[in-house]
Amino acid sequence: MSFRAWYAVHKWTSLVCTLFLLMLCITGLPLIFSHEINHALGYSADPPQLEVGQSGHAGRASIDAIVADAQARRPQDVPQFLVAEADEPELIYVRMADRVDSPGLTAFYTYDTRTGEFLSEFPLGKGFMDVMLRLHVDMYAGLGGTLFLGFMGLLLAASIVSGIHVYGPFMKKLRFGSIRRDRAARVKWLDQHNLLDMVTLVWLLVVGVTGTINALNQPIFAAWQASELKALAEPFRRQPPVQGAVSAEAAVAAAQRAQPGKSLSFMAYPGNDFATPQHFMAFMQGNTPLTSKLLSIVMIDARTGQVVTSGEMPWYVSTLMLSQPLHFGDYGGMALKILWVGLDLLSIWVLWSGLVLWWKRRTVTAEQKLAALQERQTNRSTQPVAAMPK
Repeated sequence: MSFRAWYAVHKWTSLVCTLFLLMLCITGLPLIFSHEINHALGYSADPPQLEVGQSGHAGRASIDAIVADAQARRPQDVPQFLVAEADEPELIYVRMADRVDSPGLTAFYTYDTRTGEFLSEFPLGKGFMDVMLRLHVDMYAGLGGTLFLGFMGLLLAASIVSGIHVYGPFMKKLRFGSIRRDRAARVKWLDQHNLLDMVTLVWLLVVGVTGTINALNQPIFAAWQASELKALAEPFRRQPPVQGAVSAEAAVAAAQRAQPGKSLSFMAYPGNDFATPQHFMAFMQGNTPLTSKLLSIVMIDARTGQVVTSGEMPWYVSTLMLSQPLHFGDYGGMALKILWVGLDLLSIWVLWSGLVLWWKRRTVTAEQKLAALQERQTNRSTQPVAAMPK
């Protein structure tokens, strides 16, 4: 491609996506610290310190008793999922909904796995963090909004690649970090924009690509449900759905025996879109920084509590699971979160300065263009002439 073509790609991809990327960077700032903010607002609870004589073994409490307590709090609803955290084994969450196959949820309860004590209820659909999350994920427009923001991530990647071709050769002529302060204000803005763009280039590319992958969350799991899950359920399609009480505790214990060295990430109840009408589906995670982001599946007969089959999730689901923590920087502790915030703030400046440069360029007067031309001609005339070869 010619320079003119690369410039056109960089200009228009940047203009189309910049405002949306500014919104994503601003809403993404609090989401980096979502756990800490939710805790400060009282939306999440830390496991209490046990007194002398109380049980200190994680998982000692009956999971069935925990689910029964959640059911008693909302007798009109049913449990959909059990959810756990690898870094908080003392906590387990029960997700409730009006139907087991409902796409929404009505309650999200937190319990202490050691004592079975009810700790908190997460507020759904309200609060500052919910607004930030909805704006960042779908702009309150559902799947269409999510896919649109994913497309903005692709435009960001195209803008970065084309920007390298446009400004890369030019930046090689300047010392890294140099700002031409003796030139016009727009030139100084351009140098600052290009410099910070190079500093945040890799991070922006990573965040843009992983954001696009995360936007495909629903289509990716829909593909898994239509292929692998459907194949697992096919031998049982003539059997009636499970009716009455089922033991989540027996299912979790069976899954842990089938996948030793792994812990529960979440488990779907029979009849859920992530399970079959006759089986629990347990999603197990490893206990290392990498394997904790990957999932294995264990299919458990809800009537007998016996494992039917187990295996690994397909590559496209694994790619999604790896991209999620990389996007928000929540896999390396507080130090990485602080780094993510710094890069996010620099990116906000890059995006804003790009808009300013575009606006200044389109409002340049004829007199300013003539002054800039005369300055370039003056600079050329003062440069030393190279010696002619003999």
